[in-house]
Amino acid sequence: MLELQNISYGVEQDGDSKNILRDISLTIDERFVAITGPNGGGKSTLAKVIAGILTPTQGRILLDGEDITGLDITQRAQKGISFAFQQPVRFKGLTVLDLLELSAEEKLPRDKVCSLLGEVGLCSKEYINREADSSLSGGESKRIEIATVLARKNASMLVFDEPEAGIDLWSFSNLIEAFERLKAEGSRSLLVISHQERIMEIADNIVVIAGGKVRTCGKKDDVLPTLLADEKTERCPMDKAKREVRA
Repeated sequence: MLELQNISYGVEQDGDSKNILRDISLTIDERFVAITGPNGGGKSTLAKVIAGILTPTQGRILLDGEDITGLDITQRAQKGISFAFQQPVRFKGLTVLDLLELSAEEKLPRDKVCSLLGEVGLCSKEYINREADSSLSGGESKRIEIATVLARKNASMLVFDEPEAGIDLWSFSNLIEAFERLKAEGSRSLLVISHQERIMEIADNIVVIAGGKVRTCGKKDDVLPTLLADEKTERCPMDKAKREVRA
């Protein structure tokens, strides 16, 4: 279980303090939690605070009752929190197989490598010996990083920052299936930052972050219909304007 207690995060900008997260308190103990909200609302910042990339300026983070607020990303990974960046890091001189085995902390049999890459829509034969460098497209690099997260055996919580970014529709479908399998297995929790309705549909809970605060938090069946209704309402004035122009 992950607990965020009164988490705030601010930065200095042009001599002024800018608050990105404002007094966020959450308890995450469901199998699959989706975090959504408008761009610039603080979602990715919150994910980085959870992963240990950023240190909150206020508040505490507890993992299964242990205070991990002061731990960095490596120390939190050792505790079981695994993070996938929105923009994956490139690694010159390391192959895809190297990355998967580093993540798994063991040698992997060929069928396991094939399974991991297949879950993100990549052919093992084509990618296993490729360098994970700038020769990979953004989508390829993104999918490989997701595979490395799935390879981590000790990870009890998988944090994904907009995993759909930069991947094609077919690979996205594979990703949804991978999330569904992980949820069904029940051995790990998933925390996914996303705007995608298909991801929110398979979540247990949805958290809406806007303006650096929790706007809504609750069961998917309660929150998702209100989000979809809000989206339709926001589109109506534009649709009306288009109809008037055509007339």
